[in-house]
Amino acid sequence: MSTTVDLVQALKAELKNARMTYADLATALDMAESSVKRMLAKGDMPLTRVDAICRALKIDFAELARRVADSQPLLKELTAEQEIAVVRDKKLLLVAICVLSQWTLEQMVAAYRISEPECIGYLAQLDRIGIIELRPLNRYRLKLAKTFRWRPRGPVMDFFRENVVLDYFRGGFDGPAEGLLLVHGSISRSLAPAFLERLQRVAQDFAQQHQTDQKLPAKEREGYTLLLGMRSWEFEVFTRLRR
Repeated sequence: MSTTVDLVQALKAELKNARMTYADLATALDMAESSVKRMLAKGDMPLTRVDAICRALKIDFAELARRVADSQPLLKELTAEQEIAVVRDKKLLLVAICVLSQWTLEQMVAAYRISEPECIGYLAQLDRIGIIELRPLNRYRLKLAKTFRWRPRGPVMDFFRENVVLDYFRGGFDGPAEGLLLVHGSISRSLAPAFLERLQRVAQDFAQQHQTDQKLPAKEREGYTLLLGMRSWEFEVFTRLRR
């Protein structure tokens, strides 16, 4: 949800666009001009006052709040505390993964044994955590950037390492559009970051395609998990054989 300070900053811009003076606004609010100036300079006020200023400027409060929320920078990473909150409840983690894939409430309830009230409750939790902004009719806006990733050594990735990695690699990777590549080699230390950057671009392309294909009917889409990694590593058994 947008903070009141952000809303006040937006109101100042709207006041300027409307070519309304502080004196005009003071008259509309039945306040002293000095009080209006002080209130706007402080940058914080009750939402009822924000609503009153919106009416004076003839703008919709909900639309202003939506525009301010949409302009907020998107998160590239959560805090450790936010991730702990997500991974603490497995159903909440499931809903978090679903919203990352832009699933609707109806799709989640139809696919998993989660009741509608339960799912709405989990969406509300994700709103409080900061992953989404919950909107009317149980719709939401994802507050994560396209380059978002779970913290490399954070609670969520630790959970996946302990509980999911073996399940993922147990597959044959021989289905339609599936594949598993393992490449080992020694390359220049100066070039290694360039290869990692290319992997990150592949991940971003995949995320962008996911966003684009949400317009397609569900029957034309299939869920895929792309796992990319690169590290300086040697199998422990081989390391023990070193001289």
